[in-house]
Amino acid sequence: MESQKAIGIVLRTVEFSETSLVVTIFTREYGKIGAIAKGARRIKGPFESALDLLAVCRIVFLRKSFETLDILTEAKLVRRFKPAGRDLSGLYAGYYVIELLDGLTEQYSPQADLFDLAEETLEGLSDGEPVQRWILRFELGALRILGHLPLLHACVECGCEVPIKGRVAFGHLDGGVLCMSCRKGKQHVASVDAGTLRVMDQLAQPESKLWQRLEIRPTAQGQIRGLMNRYISHLMGRKPKMQGWLKG
Repeated sequence: MESQKAIGIVLRTVEFSETSLVVTIFTREYGKIGAIAKGARRIKGPFESALDLLAVCRIVFLRKSFETLDILTEAKLVRRFKPAGRDLSGLYAGYYVIELLDGLTEQYSPQADLFDLAEETLEGLSDGEPVQRWILRFELGALRILGHLPLLHACVECGCEVPIKGRVAFGHLDGGVLCMSCRKGKQHVASVDAGTLRVMDQLAQPESKLWQRLEIRPTAQGQIRGLMNRYISHLMGRKPKMQGWLKG
């Protein structure tokens, strides 16, 4: 087996034996991988404490068949996630980021843009940047990259343009805005301010810097948080464990 090199974010670790761990890592080059790290639990193991949750590390692994775990042979710590200050909201937000990376991606489905977005988000949280702004941007940017971004300009049912003014119907189960005709008879539909949808549109463009200058009113922030909670829970088929720790 030929060894592979990658840079990745540690998403999950599970004790496998007295000395080994099973690790899930989201890599820039190969996407999400699952591997066994033999000796990782030894005090003087071969991985130099690089396999902590949220750590960014450079790894070497032996790729096996899709049905079995890869073998991690080396891990060098690049950066450890350390939120600024004593406020735990940044730490909880970091855990939420890796929960979404794990829950929304498939093994060996490379998404370099998503890795870059996640790494930048974790760096921002470490620097003490506003948690809600950065998490909302990560959620919407990740959904866009993965092809799950809700439709914000056209009716998700009939495709006709929906005027973004006043209050607009948003279907949680449908995946976007609804025109007045398609809104009838639908369940799980929220009425959202047009300004909130415009903010969502800006946050969904990770390559743009305009989101950093957005003034997000508390009302809009709360509406987006509510929409994201319901939409992502539906997409994953369950409520993310860390979602309840995010402040609206």
